[in-house]
Amino acid sequence: MADKKEEILKRPLYVFDLPHELLLTLELKEPSFHSERQADDANEAQGIIHDGNVNRGTDQPGGSTACGLCNISFSSLTDQRRHVKSDWHGYNLKQKLRGLNTVNEVEFERLVGDLDESISGSDSSSSEDEDDRGAAKESTLSALLKKQARLHDTTDVDVVPQKKKRGSGSPPLIWFSCPLLPSNTSLGIYRALFTNSEQQNPDMLDLLRKKQLKSAQVKSTQNGSNGVPLPASMTGPNVFLCMIGGGHFAAMIVSLTPKMGKKATGIEERQAIVIAHKTFHRYTTRRKQGGSQSANDSAKGAAHSAGAGIRRYNEVALETEVRALLSEWKNMIDGSELLFVRATGTTNKRTLFGPYEGQFLRPNDPRVRSFPFSTRRATQAELMRAFVELTRMKVSEVDEAALAAAAAEEQKRSELATKSASTPSKPVVPKISKDEETALLHTSQIQALIRRSKAPAVLSYISQNSISPDFIFYPSTQANHHASTPLHLAASLNSPTVVLALLTKAGADPTAVNGEGKPPFDIAGDRATRDAFRVARSELGEEKWKWDEAHCPGPLSKAEADEREASGRAESQKVEAERRKAETERLERETAANSARKPPSKTTGKPLGVTERTAAEVREQEGRGLTPEMRAKLERERRARAAEERMRRMASGATCAGAGR
Repeated sequence: MADKKEEILKRPLYVFDLPHELLLTLELKEPSFHSERQADDANEAQGIIHDGNVNRGTDQPGGSTACGLCNISFSSLTDQRRHVKSDWHGYNLKQKLRGLNTVNEVEFERLVGDLDESISGSDSSSSEDEDDRGAAKESTLSALLKKQARLHDTTDVDVVPQKKKRGSGSPPLIWFSCPLLPSNTSLGIYRALFTNSEQQNPDMLDLLRKKQLKSAQVKSTQNGSNGVPLPASMTGPNVFLCMIGGGHFAAMIVSLTPKMGKKATGIEERQAIVIAHKTFHRYTTRRKQGGSQSANDSAKGAAHSAGAGIRRYNEVALETEVRALLSEWKNMIDGSELLFVRATGTTNKRTLFGPYEGQFLRPNDPRVRSFPFSTRRATQAELMRAFVELTRMKVSEVDEAALAAAAAEEQKRSELATKSASTPSKPVVPKISKDEETALLHTSQIQALIRRSKAPAVLSYISQNSISPDFIFYPSTQANHHASTPLHLAASLNSPTVVLALLTKAGADPTAVNGEGKPPFDIAGDRATRDAFRVARSELGEEKWKWDEAHCPGPLSKAEADEREASGRAESQKVEAERRKAETERLERETAANSARKPPSKTTGKPLGVTERTAAEVREQEGRGLTPEMRAKLERERRARAAEERMRRMASGATCAGAGR
């Protein structure tokens, strides 16, 4: 069976051109809890369903290219990075921080549409939006969160977030089983590929067999108007796909009849026949604040900036272009079996569905339906990806027993959460025993004395309270992981007096190790502290402890240690004296050089070869290195002083004239 499965699934399964052997053995799965759960999670949480391949997953998306918060997997690292920068991911992150449920992209687009906002910058690959995407995203998220805060304030009772019940509506996928495949492998087809009347047909297998189309060898003819190659025959069934949002519009009419073509490598493969396609882009989204210009005008009034005028013009131009294209494609759209439309916000919906003169696209048309999965920016490549996603059969490998157990566990947790929310209780603080309380007291007292290098006080406290010199500090957390005993703490703080007292008078064990497996000698930071261990080895003798296990070098007498310390101190004093002497000599040389310089003699004429600078050049010289604000301040002060001087001269002139009279 494994070989048969590999043979059937070695290539992606096209819904309208399935292998004959598979088509004859397909069986419709009964609509049960498990199938509905698989359908609900097909594009959300499992990460085990993808185009034509089997990925053995768990309840959460696996691998490095997945978002556990939004429950979605990605085909590449680039798509994952774009998703992390999106409004959808940011909104779910804030929901998680608030303890609320996350939403899928369809629900998020509905929330943004209610605010008449645009999320075109969420999944952009264009470099022109990079500088302003962060501000636009923050504005959209702020608007959504403020709206939720207002709704929350109007309620007097705290509402416990309830998870949507499974199976409350029709699942997006119709599941089939096949005897040629293992029992845990299911095949899924999107329900949106069938018309409303076909979805009511109880015999879905017969309907699926009737929808099979033979691959056609399509010959292309040259369109004389713009040179675009068009299929010679358009009599087969086709679908219309359209996306609009954030100033981006893309539409495509694709034939459901596949054609067989060859890659560059010569391998024959199935290809889609694109009957017509068109994309538009206009600058309509407010880059720094997010949302369309018309939405901002409706909320805050008409802005009078140049950018606002450009955006208003582009909105009208985009609406005119889109409606003209729809009118041009009217015959092809009327002949399409299904119309897949994604329009975010009321402005974009009004562009497509009017009302306007010559309108023929109606929102209540039974052929109109939305994409049953997440979509990105409206581009031709995204439309083709959506078409492939729609028409490719999904392969799912799910352990239904594990799903049932997970569902039962989830229901139990939700019941407990509801019960705890209805009867809130104070957080229970764990009580500590009397021994733990005593250990905490001893830990705090001993650590405080060691940090102050109070060796006699440490010895007195240990003897009076009958504490072991190798007392383990409590609690054994990260704070006490490095220095877990008094001797470790004294060594890490470079306190040779306390180290020597603990070893020679208290009898501390130098071979004890901390949480990192190191003895006290290994964490000593200076030579004096390390010498204290060697002096203790000399005084206690070789038989007292296994000094080699303590990583302690050979013994050292007290006199030798004092001599080493004195020589080290003398050496440091000598180095400091030499440094001070060199600094003094340098200052004396600089003083002598400055005194040797004579001040320039005053001359009555202009020196030869020197040109006198103008007032403008003097001001330019004074303003060098200053910021524009500092230059303006300096100029204002100069003008104020000149005005004061003129007023003083005028006042003195008036006084002299009065005295003359």
